[in-house]
Amino acid sequence: MRAGALLAGFFSVLSLLSSGSEAPGLPEGEGPEPPPDPSQQQQQQPHLVFILADDQGFRDVGYHGSEIRTPTLDRLAAEGVKLENYYVQPMCTPSRSQFITGRYQIHTGLQHSVIRPTQPNCLPLDNATLPQKLKEAGYSTHMVGKWHLGFYRKECMPTQRGFDTFFGSLLGSGDYYTHYKCDSPRMCGYDLYENDNAAWDHDNGMYSTQMYTQKVQQILASHNPRKPIFLYIAYQAVHSPLQAPGKYYERYRSINNINRRRYAAMLACLDEAISNVTLALKRYGYYNNSVIIYSSDNGGQPTAGGNNWPLRGSKGTYWEGGIRAVGFVHSPLLKNKGCVCKELIHITDWFPTLITLAEGQIDEDTQLDGYDVWETISEGRRSPRMDILHNIDPIYTKARNGSWAAGFGIWNTAIQSAIRVNHWKLLTGNPGYSDWVPPQSFSNAGPSRWHNERVSWTAGKTVWLFNITADPYERVDLSRKYPDVVKQLLRRLSQFNKTAVPVRYPPKDPRSNPNFNGGVWGPWFEEEEKKKKKPNKNRAENKQKKNKTKKKPNRRKGHSLSCLMGG
Repeated sequence: MRAGALLAGFFSVLSLLSSGSEAPGLPEGEGPEPPPDPSQQQQQQPHLVFILADDQGFRDVGYHGSEIRTPTLDRLAAEGVKLENYYVQPMCTPSRSQFITGRYQIHTGLQHSVIRPTQPNCLPLDNATLPQKLKEAGYSTHMVGKWHLGFYRKECMPTQRGFDTFFGSLLGSGDYYTHYKCDSPRMCGYDLYENDNAAWDHDNGMYSTQMYTQKVQQILASHNPRKPIFLYIAYQAVHSPLQAPGKYYERYRSINNINRRRYAAMLACLDEAISNVTLALKRYGYYNNSVIIYSSDNGGQPTAGGNNWPLRGSKGTYWEGGIRAVGFVHSPLLKNKGCVCKELIHITDWFPTLITLAEGQIDEDTQLDGYDVWETISEGRRSPRMDILHNIDPIYTKARNGSWAAGFGIWNTAIQSAIRVNHWKLLTGNPGYSDWVPPQSFSNAGPSRWHNERVSWTAGKTVWLFNITADPYERVDLSRKYPDVVKQLLRRLSQFNKTAVPVRYPPKDPRSNPNFNGGVWGPWFEEEEKKKKKPNKNRAENKQKKNKTKKKPNRRKGHSLSCLMGG
């Protein structure tokens, strides 16, 4: 009998691992996890789950008034803490790099655009990453989904940057079913990886949102819930190309705009996937000691179905519609639940916040731009953050009429930049597409620019000032009314700029072509010195011994250097 029971249990687990994204036998909302032992619960480091959606618009969640139904996101947010003054970066790579390092783009050299597939570029190797610090604290670290932080060298790969396992894509986008991506004609390749190798065994035409969810279920099923785990789930959805399984279109037939209808179907599938992740956390004994964070990486793209109404602008811009994101925290460990947090929070803050929750250490010489905001979220305390450098991009297209004179001799307003200090937000240069796109724009074949609210700027304008607290929709420019405030923020920009490192944005490398790599996007670069000679063995061994004996300074929990300085 005992052998039969064990065999039955084995086939039960095998069945789950081979199933699709849905967790069978678990109706939504039910929690099969048994009550935890309170004495053990207090001693355990929390399980950390960070879910990053791609290109989800500010309005595109049920609790922001969307016509797209997101019951899982609505419920998790309602039972947790909604972040309603939460900022990210306007594009993929910048948000991901700041999340994983806790540092602004100007401090990593990634302040311009995104990392292209053909560029010999990646997140600088001398930057400590969040998974590396969590591993030091005893965590098992796993990443599922989109990387988009560079891969030209093997050292840039996720498994070399702190993750025990990686399953997902290296590029910024690709086909949801075939996992192929063309960067240009005759520059196409396969982009699905398991750890450091192409995942050909998984090339079975499964939709990526469901495939990633299935992988998360497998990780949770095989891990011991008594040991802390960090799961970084970076879904491809709802980034273009606009693709979704057929059944999710049924409920959105009334949406005439084809891009919006496809986008809605993709978001519905994503919402269901997050439900299944939550149910798996409960089934396998993680949920009661878990912290689940949900975030979009940037604003929505109206031409690809996304909507940021009533905010201004879109993905790729420094208007609020490009950088103010959907975000919430859901956790049984929150002291205050069912709340709305309106304190200022930025994506860099997750680095020190999660390391502190994990009882990890941040070295004294680590120059962070993020703050520990757990008490702000969990207890409703004031945020330690008073400002956000949205970015300074010195090589973006210069504003034609920008000048040092327009910046009072403090700043060249031709340069694209944006900064928030307390209630004030300043933009200079060319901030990008600036329309407001109301939901009605999607009622026909559009979104038609005829239905957008357009603004005709006076000639030569390169500075804007808004009181974001009073005017979150950026309708009233106050730059002429408050020149002294403009000067103060320009000086703050100048101070930040003095700490900037050179921009890393190298030209295309023809060796990146997947045709030279078996039809797969992957590392291609080898330094000439490595090819010519191998490093001296004794020297390498001595360096390794020296690193092992180096002591880490102690520091107070929950404070980055920038917190202590009040910056």
